Amino acid sequence: MKNKTSQSTRNRSWITRAFVLAAVPLLSLTTMAAPAAAHGSIVDPASRNYGCWERWGDDHLNQDMAQEDPMCWQAWQDNPNAMWNWNGLYRNNVGGDHQGQIPNGTLCSGGNTEGGRYNSMDAVGPWKTTDVGDNFTLHLHDGAQHGADYFQVYVTKQGFNPATQALGWNDLELVEQTGSYPPVADNYIPVSTSGRSGHHVVFTIWQASHMDQVYYLCSDVNFT
Repeated sequence: MKNKTSQSTRNRSWITRAFVLAAVPLLSLTTMAAPAAAHGSIVDPASRNYGCWERWGDDHLNQDMAQEDPMCWQAWQDNPNAMWNWNGLYRNNVGGDHQGQIPNGTLCSGGNTEGGRYNSMDAVGPWKTTDVGDNFTLHLHDGAQHGADYFQVYVTKQGFNPATQALGWNDLELVEQTGSYPPVADNYIPVSTSGRSGHHVVFTIWQASHMDQVYYLCSDVNFT
């Protein structure tokens, strides 16, 4: 009787372990497939990774993307988590030294932040654009309601071509420096520019208020 009981216990233990091990891949898949629930990003005009998630998140295995939206295709191929975590592109402990911490050519990835998760955001090519006029409004969705000590909004200078050139600090003009914003879910930053046409990059620095945490966000626009 003792041996039968021991064998039965071992069998139940083996079945339990097998069930748990089988469940692990499903849990991992669920984690990867769900967008992050905290932090935030510019949603209009969409930051590069938010735009790729918004357009393709429910159809990201569709190979038509390679022809229809090649920059998002290369991003999904490089690291899908850059889109699932569209609101997690930030660096901690920058100390206000943005140009010192973020080298030229890596502005859209926050200086290869998060172990290089967002490196595909720096890729040079024909990113999808949002049409804007000289005066437009940035919409930041701050899901975690961190608030902001300030926003700095830069726009690329006329003559810079995002489809053929890597983005550097000298390619940008500061067009808006704000004060603080309260911890609410949605913030709107008015921006005024002039003398621009065609494809440009709007580069937004969001200094969060809850800690020394900075978001570096590239939005592709077409000045009409």
